[in-house]
Parts: sequence; structure tokens; C-alpha cells
Amino acid sequence: MKTFNVPVIYRSPLITAIKNKRKQQDRMKKDFTPTVLDFGPLKILLARHFGFCYGVENAIEIAFRTVDENPGKRIFLLSEMIHNPHVNNDLLSRGVQFLMDTSGKQLVPWTELQPDDIVIVPAFGTTLEIEKQLEQLGIEPLKYNTTCPFVERVWNKAEQIGQKDYTVIVHGKPKHEETRATFSHSKANTATVVVKDMKEAILLGEFISGQRPAAEFATVFAGQSSPGFDATKDLQRVGVVNQTTMLATETQAIADYIKDVMVATFGLTEATISERFADTRDTLCYATNDNQSAVTGMLLEPADLAVVVGGYNSSNTSHLVELCEEKLPTYFVSDPEQLVSKSAVHHYDFHHKEEKYTENFLPEKEQVTILLTSGASCPDALVEGVIRKLLSFYQLEHLADELAIA
Repeated sequence: MKTFNVPVIYRSPLITAIKNKRKQQDRMKKDFTPTVLDFGPLKILLARHFGFCYGVENAIEIAFRTVDENPGKRIFLLSEMIHNPHVNNDLLSRGVQFLMDTSGKQLVPWTELQPDDIVIVPAFGTTLEIEKQLEQLGIEPLKYNTTCPFVERVWNKAEQIGQKDYTVIVHGKPKHEETRATFSHSKANTATVVVKDMKEAILLGEFISGQRPAAEFATVFAGQSSPGFDATKDLQRVGVVNQTTMLATETQAIADYIKDVMVATFGLTEATISERFADTRDTLCYATNDNQSAVTGMLLEPADLAVVVGGYNSSNTSHLVELCEEKLPTYFVSDPEQLVSKSAVHHYDFHHKEEKYTENFLPEKEQVTILLTSGASCPDALVEGVIRKLLSFYQLEHLADELAIA
């Protein structure tokens, strides 16, 4: 796989050595057991896969190269390039400005842009409407494009089934930049509706089966369906794609549920299912799959708690937290500084969108075992920082250097 020129501040010699060793031992990526870092009173089980993915490294390389190659020019990002505050703040410190926040609220008016300004498309991609807006301002919309190839793959799949008269069902968070972009590209080709979870998928199923009157559709899926969506005719043939960072098991469950509803409603058989339900297969990216599978493998090991590192508004990271929370106490932190002491931690509750302060998060016992992973937009340097911070609570930080040398 291609390697990228990512700033050294995001790298970690310790984590790189661990990842390289695991890659040599398991080139086919079939072993999802964690890496065991046994420091005596502290044992850390490090997930098999975590950290920067292909799309994130590609975006970082393009963005930083663009800044380096265009001194004196005004450079804008449509919104956060990735959902990690450290990377975004580094770009802001180099003079880059955000045109919008993550919800799409305008921060810099379009009227302030000039034809010679540079606008970088973030890794999530952007909408066709914004591309058109930039063109009207005389700015080539995709000249500095960091859209993840796996996001574009979803757009291509939606277009392919749309051209065959299937309606596209997008499993994603309606307000997320990637889902907004996917929705925009899909509705240009076919009727499209977004469902954020199984609850909404069940509601959609009721429209497919006729249990709910079609007249209610516009209200139930307001802001989540393409203009003129007709539940009577647009739910006759469907296919499911997703926001690439969603929980894989949930996407599969939603696709299976919609498929079962189609079978029951239209009396389909295995031979005729494709007449009504498109074979989209899984559109999750490889990194999302690998990271979630690694957490599943990690959770098979006995442990006292889990620490997940990443940006608080990172969808893929929140799903790793969600998986860990099903098994044991889990602390979602954005950087090592939130680990205050052996008895206190600042962490994020993504369910209620608030930061919490918890005391006595590390149990008093002979050996504490911690599961550790990070999101796809989290620099490895932060994961090493968390390891060092945890070791410092036991006066063992020097062991991280010895491990790196080994």
C-alpha cells in the first residue's frame, strides 16, 4: 500500500515498531488478538489495528503540501479536514481557515472568497452544491481534493445502483459531513433516503410494507430524503450503502432487515431477490472494519477497563467506544493530558455530548490491565503519549524507552 509523507510530529517510533512487528507476523491480517505490553503492575493490551488510515494520511499529506507549496496565498478548508483537534489546530496555526463548521454552518461568507484563493476539500468529501458554488466563484472545486477513496467508492456504488432504478438507502448520521456529501451525490442520480439507526430502518420498513401511509413519509424523514421522494413508487427497488465509519454490525443488521422486509412484502425468493434489493455488499472502508474487528478481538481478553483515544466528534472513534462500553468501563480521551493522575481522568460521554471527570478510574490491585485503541484520525504519537502517561502513574515511564529500543 502507498506510503504518505505525514509530519513527524504525528509519528511514534514506539507504535511504528509494534505495528511493523505485528505486520511481519500476520501479513494477511487474520490475527485480531491485541499486542501485550506487560510492565508488571500495569499491563496494556494494544489493539491489533488502530490509528491513521489510508484516507487520513492521504488527506494530511495533501493539506500540508498545499500549505508548503503556496506561501502567501489564502488557504481555506471547507470544514475540519478530519475529526481530530490536534491535526486541525496544526493547520489553523499555519494560517489555514475553515469556511464552515462540521454541521455546515458558514464561518467565512462565500462573498469573501476570491478566484485565486485555495480551497481544500476535506477527507469526508463535499456536496455537489458546494462544488457548484466554488465554480461560480471561479475556484476549481477539486484541485485540492483530499476526499477519501473509500468514500468515493460509496458514491460510485450509489451511482451504479441508481442507474438501475434502485432507490439508495444511506446508513449514516444525517448531519455528518460524509453523509451529507454521499446524500448529495446519490440524490443527483436516484431517490435517496438516510437512516441513522435501526429504529429509523424499521420506520422505513413500515413504509415499504405499507403499514404506514405514504403521505407521512415527508414528515418522518424530513431533511433526510431527496426532493419529491414518493414512498409509493420509490421504495419498490432499494439498495443500502453507508457512511464508511459506521458500526459494521449495525449496517449489516439494517441491510438484512430491509432485505427481509422486501422479501416479505413482494413475495421474493433467492432467485428473485435481486429484482427488488440491490447487492451493494459492505461499503465500510477496510480501516473501519479492521479497527472494529481488532476491538472485538481485544475484548475477548480479561481486562479492568478500556481507554479509547481520538477526537470527540469522530464517528469511527465513537463506535470503538461503543463496542468497548458493552464489556467494561471505558474512557474516551482526546489526548494524554486528560489522564490527570492515577485516580482521576477527564473523559467524554459521547451519548450526552459532555465531558466528565471521574475519580479512582484505575483500580487498586496488584496488576491493572487496560485495553487501548484509537480512532482512524488519531496520530500514533498521542497513543504513545497515553502509554507513557499511564506508566508515569506507576513511576515506570522509562520502560517505554526500553520497549522502543527493543
